[in-house]
Amino acid sequence: MTELHLWLRHEARTTERRTPVVPADARRLTRSGVRLTVEDSPQRIFPVEEYEAAGCRRAPAGSWPTAPRDAVILGLKELPDEPSSLPHRHIFFGHAYKQQPGATELLRRFAAGGGALLDLEYLVDDQGRRLAAFGYWAGYLGAALAVLQHRGRLVAPLHPTTKEHLDAALEPTPADADFTALVVGALGRSGRGAAAAFDTAGVTATRWDLAETRTLDRPALLGHDVMVNCVLATTPVPPFLREADLDVPTRRLRTLCDVTCDVGSPLNVLPVYDRTTDWTDPVRPLRKEPPLSLIAIDNLPSLLPRESSADFSAALVLQLLDFGASDVWQRCLDRFHQACRELGIVDERELPHD
Repeated sequence: MTELHLWLRHEARTTERRTPVVPADARRLTRSGVRLTVEDSPQRIFPVEEYEAAGCRRAPAGSWPTAPRDAVILGLKELPDEPSSLPHRHIFFGHAYKQQPGATELLRRFAAGGGALLDLEYLVDDQGRRLAAFGYWAGYLGAALAVLQHRGRLVAPLHPTTKEHLDAALEPTPADADFTALVVGALGRSGRGAAAAFDTAGVTATRWDLAETRTLDRPALLGHDVMVNCVLATTPVPPFLREADLDVPTRRLRTLCDVTCDVGSPLNVLPVYDRTTDWTDPVRPLRKEPPLSLIAIDNLPSLLPRESSADFSAALVLQLLDFGASDVWQRCLDRFHQACRELGIVDERELPHD
């Protein structure tokens, strides 16, 4: 592989405890000749000292804007609003290719600095399959929170935990009433995780995927007590829930969890809310009568930071070891340029100069 300098940044979001590369995989990278700089981060589930022991160099939190130009900045969630121009290549979940709020501004920052976004959501093989994803744990946490909310046992604010403790909380008690649950997008990573959490909670969920959503049985959907959406649409589809559906008097649906949180996108399959929830206020009411509660947290796997990071890192490190030597990263770059062209954004390097 070509020489690579990775710069693992501190996450600006205070509730982000995950990391895209865990110390064990950092050691694998450094032993393969990758130079890995890791920023201090008081919230990252793995302390920086474990990265130093793996052969990484240490840097202050938030120092990535001053990294060498050839460094590839690695993170997970959104960047801070500054600097206004981004000269580096960045690897993270940009959420900028489907007309999401702030997408144009982010891509303009890359164009202004001559950098590029290598979006982890578009790190795919030649069949379009994701090569590294947090989906399973997002689905697991989404269904787990929905169960706890429906049973009246969800306590805010939320805090990171372990799967052992979470599963203990999901165990049904004699006082728990039976309820019906629906997982939409059940065959994907998130859907499998959601179904597994319902199994742990003693609930056999109805599982829908393409066949069921192609000709949606809306009364059947509304006839479940709990619904977890795990569908991230890439092309326009009829919405699964509409505002009018929430006012159907016979609606049994009481708890809705949207794992995908595609709010603001024209491809959103649940256009019945306009903002996500968070760890401080994980639930908000969509209707008072009949009641309907929404959970829409866009970093669910961070509530199980150790387990989700280890799974993601194991998949991502295989791609990082081939950085610059496979078509995977070129596809990410091509998708970035395509998104810029679609928005009419021109890279300043392409403009004529006097």
